[in-house]
Amino acid sequence: MLKCPFELYYSKGTHSVSSHSLLVVDADPSVQDLVASLLRRADRQIERAEDSREALERLRAAPCDLVLAGQGRNGFDGLRLLRQARAIRPELKVILTGEPDPERVVRAIRAQAFSYFHKPLQEGLLSDMVQQALDTSAWRDDIRVISAVPEWITLDIRSKMEAAERTTQFLREVQAELKPRTREDVAVAFRELLLNAIEHGAKCDPRKRVRVSLVRLPRELIMHVHDPGKGFSFDLLPHAAISNPEDSPIRHAEVRLESGQRPGGFGILLTRNLVDELVYNERGNAVLFVKYLK
Repeated sequence: MLKCPFELYYSKGTHSVSSHSLLVVDADPSVQDLVASLLRRADRQIERAEDSREALERLRAAPCDLVLAGQGRNGFDGLRLLRQARAIRPELKVILTGEPDPERVVRAIRAQAFSYFHKPLQEGLLSDMVQQALDTSAWRDDIRVISAVPEWITLDIRSKMEAAERTTQFLREVQAELKPRTREDVAVAFRELLLNAIEHGAKCDPRKRVRVSLVRLPRELIMHVHDPGKGFSFDLLPHAAISNPEDSPIRHAEVRLESGQRPGGFGILLTRNLVDELVYNERGNAVLFVKYLK
């Protein structure tokens, strides 16, 4: 079985020691200070710019590994800067920051932003996403937009762990107005199901894709994940905690260790505790969950 390179994304202390260049663009000096202090590392060079004119001048003068672009005065907008910057540096990665606006997040996905974070910034998530962006090479086609209105978002996701993390953050931002606990329950449940689809359905084959949809109704959220695999039976899941016999509560962990799989196996069990409804299709290669909005 093809194994996913989890070490690249989850192990600590394995990052390259080569220097990375980051550009923080925001009209608010206090935001610049916060982001710069949050992301400062020995292997990073962080520069700052107050508007798009200054940022574009820096990008014309020298390449940059990552831009973090916010919103500011006099019509400055990170989305507009992203489009202008790509004309200079086509492979440039841009993480957008701004208001919790679902329509703006959808535009960011269409524009192939690497990620999006609303203010006030979630420091841990932002730090992890920045490191992922610096570690990533080929990425532009990892997330394809099929439908992109806030009420119904459908994406095709390349079978890569980093694409799963990016997609989870985008969908977390689309639902930014929800109560924090509800939003995080949905994000964690979605991430677990998407990782299962990539690892077990698509076998971590980057030539394959997983299709996901998020439908927002007035009183509920519906999430659908469909992978290209053959499916599964709940009777044949020895690597999952949901299948553990009563007298052996960690048997799945032993199975995963024996087969060389990553630690885990709690995805289905965890998801059932986070959402209100969880339904699989007959083949077991598509799952739908519902979260009621109370």
